[in-house]
Amino acid sequence: MIEQDRQISEIVAGERSRLRNFIRRRVPDPSDAEDILQEVFYELVEANRLLMPIGHVTGWLFRVARNRITDLFRKKKPVASSDVAVEDEDGELLRIEDLLPSPDAGPEALYFRNVLLDELEFALGELPAEQREVFVAHELDGHSFKEMAAETGVSVNTLLSRKRYAMLHLRERLQSVYDEYRKA
Repeated sequence: MIEQDRQISEIVAGERSRLRNFIRRRVPDPSDAEDILQEVFYELVEANRLLMPIGHVTGWLFRVARNRITDLFRKKKPVASSDVAVEDEDGELLRIEDLLPSPDAGPEALYFRNVLLDELEFALGELPAEQREVFVAHELDGHSFKEMAAETGVSVNTLLSRKRYAMLHLRERLQSVYDEYRKA
């Protein structure tokens, strides 16, 4: 048991910095990122306690981190995504929920929904922090540009520009996934 504790301590010490950076690049809120980091290491301890074989520890840690990040985005999305709307080709407003398959439409639809949400989460993680923060604050958390400008001291035009670049990146990044879903 002492040997296992020592091994876990070495893993935590060796991977903490890389894993924290990985999570922080994808999660805008530092407290959420720290919570996810702790959850990942807790799962490592639990897996060790239950004698679960873990082949490649580093890969396992990052996979668990990605899953926790996805869980975090899923928890936050339902609250705000119903208010987020985009225009379709006919000028009608569609909510993000309207663009995703219903979770009740069967296993294949649920799979595609999860793939789309995962890809959205990864695409958000690819954005520069300033663009991601504006996109998340406006689209997912429902903050107005005026509120964000007052809080941050950044002009509304700069915030609008950051969101525009975020939207362009997300649209380009997610188009192939969305097209694949529409074909199915």
